[in-house]
Amino acid sequence: MLSLFHCKSNFRHCSGEALGSAFCVEACLGGPLMQKAARWSTNLSDDGAEASESPPRHEIVTSTWKWRGYSIRYQYSGTSGPALVLIHGFGANSDHWRKNLPVLAQSHRVYAIDLIGYGYSDKPNPRELQVKTFYTFETWASQLNDFCMEIVRDEAFFICNSIGDGLALPNNATCRPPGSSYGSAICKGIILFNISLRMLHIKKQPWYGRPLIKSFQILLRNTALGKFFFRTVATPESVRNILCQCYYDTSQVTDELVKIILDPGLDPGAADVFLEFICYSEGPLPEELLSQVKCPVLVAWGDKDPWEPIELGKAYAQFDTVEDFVVLPNVGHCPQDEAPHLVNPVITSFVARHAPATAAPSPAAS
Repeated sequence: MLSLFHCKSNFRHCSGEALGSAFCVEACLGGPLMQKAARWSTNLSDDGAEASESPPRHEIVTSTWKWRGYSIRYQYSGTSGPALVLIHGFGANSDHWRKNLPVLAQSHRVYAIDLIGYGYSDKPNPRELQVKTFYTFETWASQLNDFCMEIVRDEAFFICNSIGDGLALPNNATCRPPGSSYGSAICKGIILFNISLRMLHIKKQPWYGRPLIKSFQILLRNTALGKFFFRTVATPESVRNILCQCYYDTSQVTDELVKIILDPGLDPGAADVFLEFICYSEGPLPEELLSQVKCPVLVAWGDKDPWEPIELGKAYAQFDTVEDFVVLPNVGHCPQDEAPHLVNPVITSFVARHAPATAAPSPAAS
């Protein structure tokens, strides 16, 4: 289903605008105002990365959580340290963090979730639900909020890629729910890898292109053309080709990765989820929300991302809450999988700066 992740990129040629990954950074409000760190830009190099990560690996447990009657898959590992929640991108799933979870679990309690509609979580048909739209950032933010309350049961750091960057809605996932005993906020800090610029958001569409874009979205969603298009991209060959577009180091596009992305995309309901989401051109934009964030944020960007150019991404470094903008050299759109040797140290260092002195023991998962 990462073919779905940026089969949307193919629409750029159809509409003249980047349909791109429809993501946003709706991050952490409600927490205590953190002391702002001095802003500086870091450029990681392979020479400065950790050469070896060989301590014993913790067991990775896969479990199912019932959320609003739906089955949600998640994975977890680690028994002590700060809690981390790993949030995948559009069309991906928690297996996209398979190179990070065991390493981070050496000193953290790590959770990776399949968002509803993706991976091996349930995929309810949005047309059968009594709501105008279902697959929105509000839905996923609510899911994330409940996941932290019911499963993580502690404050957590959100580690996000693409669509995952848009789940901590300011009035939802990051504010302390009434009666919460987990401090003043569920979220302690956020790391955003390759934020989506959301170039096909209604506010970014040129006025003269809006009717064409809207008509094309409706055509895909409401006619057989959409299902046909989905079938053409939900193949091993198409998934591999799209992954090779967004991974700078194409040697990382393995048969295992193709299978990880494709197999859940063949589940019943996956096409309806895809078609629903590509018509979603609303919701907050990252630049609208970062100014409101009250927890520390680190933005990291693969400088070879062909979908979300780093030249535009650097604008996010100007927000007061963004304490660091990290350049990941020779890396594409999914750094956590393409270059875990760069990403894992970034995560560990950021969390160490902002974690409490002691962290609660890992609760029993359910």
